[in-house]
Amino acid sequence: MAEEENKEQSGDSLRDKVLNAIKRVYDPEIPVDVYELGLIYEISVYPVNNVYVLMTLTSPACPSAEQIPGEVERNIKEIEGVNDVKVELTFDPPYTQDMMSEAAKLELGFL
Repeated sequence: MAEEENKEQSGDSLRDKVLNAIKRVYDPEIPVDVYELGLIYEISVYPVNNVYVLMTLTSPACPSAEQIPGEVERNIKEIEGVNDVKVELTFDPPYTQDMMSEAAKLELGFL
């Protein structure tokens, strides 16, 4: 019953909760979350609440290469009801600053 009430109160789908969990992850060197930076290429929620995230980093030599994907995975696993999480890193297509949201560009002074 409490789970039902919680679901009604939040009104968020599992995909929305996953997105919110991802938005709590920041590159330690940049004051913008990884979603707004454009590092997330794909978010898929499959039956039985398995979550797949395809993401990149600002560069293959990113000093936080181990930390950021692990933090994305941990945040998603904390969501009640999530069964399994797979975070895959890719560098194809390579990251460019054009992938940033308008909000990220504004925050970083690119606009």
